[in-house]
Amino acid sequence: MSMAGNLRKVTSLGRVGGLRKVARLARRRPRVDLSHPARSPLGSSVVNCVTYRDGVRVPVGGDLVDAVEGVRKSRDGFVWLGLHEPTDQEFAGIAELFDLHPLAVEDAVEAHQRPKLEHYDETLFAVFKTVCYVEHEELTATSEVVNTGEIMLFVGHDFVITVRHGRHGSLGPLREELESAPQQLAKGPAAVLHAIADHVVDDYLNVTDSVQEDIDEVETAVFAETGARVDPGRIYQLKRELLELKRAVMPLSRPLEELATRPIRVVDPEIQAYFRDVSDHLLRAKEQIAAFDELLNSILQAHLAQVTVAQNEDMRKITACAAIIAVPTMVCGVYGMNFEHMPELHWQYGYGMVIGLISITCLALYRGFRRIGWL
Repeated sequence: MSMAGNLRKVTSLGRVGGLRKVARLARRRPRVDLSHPARSPLGSSVVNCVTYRDGVRVPVGGDLVDAVEGVRKSRDGFVWLGLHEPTDQEFAGIAELFDLHPLAVEDAVEAHQRPKLEHYDETLFAVFKTVCYVEHEELTATSEVVNTGEIMLFVGHDFVITVRHGRHGSLGPLREELESAPQQLAKGPAAVLHAIADHVVDDYLNVTDSVQEDIDEVETAVFAETGARVDPGRIYQLKRELLELKRAVMPLSRPLEELATRPIRVVDPEIQAYFRDVSDHLLRAKEQIAAFDELLNSILQAHLAQVTVAQNEDMRKITACAAIIAVPTMVCGVYGMNFEHMPELHWQYGYGMVIGLISITCLALYRGFRRIGWL
């Protein structure tokens, strides 16, 4: 029999009790191999299912139930089951097989959870927010910069179940990296939990480095001396995307601190030291995000100040032009009142005098405004 076969039937068992009942029912139909890194040929949510002993991948005949039975009988090794966006029906049998708490199962299926760590008897349930940087040629007011997903983990003494949501965050490369270090993988399911936490936090740092390039680009555009005005929508969009990143990073501090300091049954004390290192990396990401937030606020304020200064300059120019135009308007208005007793109307040089007076006054105003920088 092939490894982890006919999981479809297992996931339809719902509330069937007992590992033996699950095993008997699962053997009634032909098995399908789900141990290959590719998705199941059945089109189910199962991505991978592997048994490890002493940190080494073990080829085991039979289905998922057989693998779990073998691990529990020998009390050696663990099963790593990976899923991608499972439905309620697909997850029901798995929850029954591993005796998972209904509240944790609901969170794993529904997704959209905050990063957290919860204890259910002998099972640890952890939620991590995954992030990835969305490449774009030019940052606009509608550009997507950060894309988020989720990874949920059920960790027991002899199993790890990873449930992934989102279009990114594949754990295939991480699994291969772990398999190349069997001495670390031999420490049990907690080693997988640490590796995933470290992988997620490293992605945070990579994304913050990429976001910094966008912020530098906007900052350069705001303080450039070209005279072109920056679209404030670009700054607001960066702040919105930074807020999405902050929602993924900030709540993870408490779960990592708990994993690094509190005694937990399924976490070996040797692994806790590694979680302290992950917590340090997370602190660096948090500090960068906080600095980015303050920097974007400063950039936005500087941009608004530049806009205000530019508007003031425009108003000064308009005011200066209006003052110059007011001179001929006033003089022509006086001599356009058509009074009979106005001496200048019948003077031979009256027209020339008025034109000269207007020209000299306007020229004086123009030079005065130029001297004080209004024109």
